[in-house]
Amino acid sequence: PRRLGQEGGEATLTLDQLRERIRYLHYSRRTEDVYVFWCRAFIRWHGLRHPAEMGGPEVEAFLSYLAAERGLTPSTHKQALSALLFLYGKVLGINLPWMQEIGRPRVSRRLPVVLSVEELSRLLAQMPPGEHRLLARLLYGTGLRISEALQLRVKDLDFAQRALIVRAGKGGKDR
Repeated sequence: PRRLGQEGGEATLTLDQLRERIRYLHYSRRTEDVYVFWCRAFIRWHGLRHPAEMGGPEVEAFLSYLAAERGLTPSTHKQALSALLFLYGKVLGINLPWMQEIGRPRVSRRLPVVLSVEELSRLLAQMPPGEHRLLARLLYGTGLRISEALQLRVKDLDFAQRALIVRAGKGGKDR
């Protein structure tokens, strides 16, 4: 079987093609980093074999290893599977009929834990005054993601309309 070179060689070429395709399709930088991580881990786990030489059994073996040996959560397992689906479907252009047969972990549904008004008041009161308390109150009151709140600037505040402008939020969208 053909092997990927230790110095990079075809592995680097395949991962570069992966990055190029992700950027062409305008996926986020974080998605790119995660997909490259999982595809590199898949290639290394199979002894640097080229993904085009592997198929369903190898993908299933890798995903089983992640679930059983590494104890990945279902959401992380799904992320690894999505990266491999992208690699095979969008980069290598390989038909994936065997992917339908691969087992997917079941996500247990839990009711979200919501703090009462009193509990939230006590929690915020325990935080020392300053940036962290302000950030916590902003996150809770607006529903912003942490990365969005950390990127806010003074020009993003519209006091006249009592609004915040989120620039380049999730998916590169402004809101």
